[in-house]
Amino acid sequence: MEKRAFGRTGMEVTALGFGGAEIGFENAAPEKVAALLNAALDAGLNVIDTAECYGPSEELIGQAVAHRRGDFHLFTKCGHASGIDLPDWEPRLLEQSIDRSLRRLRTDCVDLVQLHTCSEEQLRQGDVIEVLQRARAAGKTRFIGYSGDAEAARYAVECGAFDSLQTSISIADQQSIDLTVPLARERGMGVIAKRPIANAAWRSGKKPENGYHQPYWERLQKLDYPFLHGDLRESVAIAVRFTLSIPGVCTAIVGTTNPERWRENAALLEAGPLPDAEIGAIRERWAAAAGPDWHGLA
Repeated sequence: MEKRAFGRTGMEVTALGFGGAEIGFENAAPEKVAALLNAALDAGLNVIDTAECYGPSEELIGQAVAHRRGDFHLFTKCGHASGIDLPDWEPRLLEQSIDRSLRRLRTDCVDLVQLHTCSEEQLRQGDVIEVLQRARAAGKTRFIGYSGDAEAARYAVECGAFDSLQTSISIADQQSIDLTVPLARERGMGVIAKRPIANAAWRSGKKPENGYHQPYWERLQKLDYPFLHGDLRESVAIAVRFTLSIPGVCTAIVGTTNPERWRENAALLEAGPLPDAEIGAIRERWAAAAGPDWHGLA
């Protein structure tokens, strides 16, 4: 698996990372998560990304691979109450949440703590950023980042406080390719692509029942890329190769509960970067069809 420099941090990250939302929201069995993550680490993956609001995801990851902490970079996020009796984005909440994440993940320090989709207004107030800076100074995290989209993400890049940006980048989510990623790259930030295959919302040929996937289905109906009408494996490969071909993208986070999926996803990248002509065609179609409100999706 290809490794890429993660901005100015000095870390090298695999082009594909594991996203912990799915195992949490689907309440995956601990033994299944252990098999999935250990197989992925054995195959070379070195990024695991989760969040305190992904149900039991942090606990499942801690149980499964805390004994292999030196084999991977561990990222998490904070901001939502999720069981703590304080308002979202309250500084005391963030402090308690970070400490709870460390306990759940069974580690003294994570590699990256990210603010999870807070607004530009909250960022500008400064106190939420200061909590992460204190956590870094205390040795609870090596680096700090922002996870989000649109103008809030732009401010997070411009303010200079963060080491990384996690943002939506896919065939159905291209706003950040112009708005934030070039500037983040220029400033030496690590860039994490979330939802890089747009949840493969086209896979069944009909509108998904899961409301989390439906906005991408609706966008892709309008974008109507020709490759979406062919072989599913090939279309997924084009989608993930597109995301990883965007200059500045360091790692793309993909979630699954299937222990075999990691190897399948890794195999999709063997063809290398998507050719410039194909990238250009996808970008041109987006420019022609995307609505003005097609901002990044959380």
